[in-house]
Amino acid sequence: MLYQLWSILYTHLLRGCYKWLLNQYTGQCELQRICLNILPGGQRTIKVENSLTSSKSSILHSAMEVEKMSVEKAVEDIMECKKIYPSTNTKFRELLLACLLQITGYRQLLKDVEAKRKQAYDSHNLANEEILFQLWSLLMPTVPLSARISKQWGDVGFQGNDPQTDFRGMGMFGLLNLQYFASQHQNVARSVLSHSHHPQYGFSFAIVGIDLTEMVYTFLRKGTLKCHMYNVAPATPSLRDIHEVFCILFSDFDKFWRQAKPRDIMEFSAIREKFRVHVEKCLENPGQALVMHNTVTQFES
Repeated sequence: MLYQLWSILYTHLLRGCYKWLLNQYTGQCELQRICLNILPGGQRTIKVENSLTSSKSSILHSAMEVEKMSVEKAVEDIMECKKIYPSTNTKFRELLLACLLQITGYRQLLKDVEAKRKQAYDSHNLANEEILFQLWSLLMPTVPLSARISKQWGDVGFQGNDPQTDFRGMGMFGLLNLQYFASQHQNVARSVLSHSHHPQYGFSFAIVGIDLTEMVYTFLRKGTLKCHMYNVAPATPSLRDIHEVFCILFSDFDKFWRQAKPRDIMEFSAIREKFRVHVEKCLENPGQALVMHNTVTQFES
């Protein structure tokens, strides 16, 4: 109760007074102080985003919702609103533009991922089928697939004879993540696949991948991935960046799972939850980003 009262008091009164005093003392608005004094990446962009969000100006609020082609105009509107002259503040303009491209890019990325997630896998769509067959060829290059509907799909971790049914939760986003992992980090993906076949500590490769896709989606939607994206994407975050996050999490989960040495697959939910907490803690650091370790390891029994 006391914390809520303090939060309301700070937000609506003290913060405004504090900003006004700093403005008078430094001769700069809050956005200028952030852009010119905070290190680039997650630390700077998060503070810019928070400043825009907490502003009472509709111009500053709407700047976060514009399309990429309108970002420069949004920066001009902000500078006009704050009475910052472009001719004498070119550096600030460039820095604010970079931050706003990241902020609007993250929001667009969420829309793009949502569209992929809602796109159901369609076995009558030749493009969908081609991606699925590519996944098999990348993971099992020496083993021909006997038929489209086959028990062989179980070898790469699908539940039934037709993988289409496993994509219902995450749609095409799940398949695209798996295909990207297998194509862009092929050796690591095959290493994880081989670990999934372990007689005691094995797991369903594709099903776990789809489950981790849901984790990535949740992180993106909650904003947990903002600092990471702002640190790794100096321009605008893209689908490739979110695919990379998936690859990092799948590779790290494989190691996390092996180190846990579960009694059986029934421990999956508990270990997954511990892994989620671990990743979220790593992402709390605004100066940190997830890193892919392209190493192939053997399973140590």
